Amino acid sequence: MIDRKASQASFWNTKLGHAAMASIAAMVMMIALSSQLQPSAANAAPLAPAHAVIEIA
Repeated sequence: MIDRKASQASFWNTKLGHAAMASIAAMVMMIALSSQLQPSAANAAPLAPAHAVIEIA
């Protein structure tokens, strides 16, 4: 039988384990910060005035 605790502890102490922890932390922070940014209609600026016509050539 495999000793799982020994293999898990050694992985997190490697460079790959440190990179994995940094990646997980970055993803958690990105989700936490992006969920705080909810733009509302009051803060949104119109792309162009209502009477303006935009022609794409």
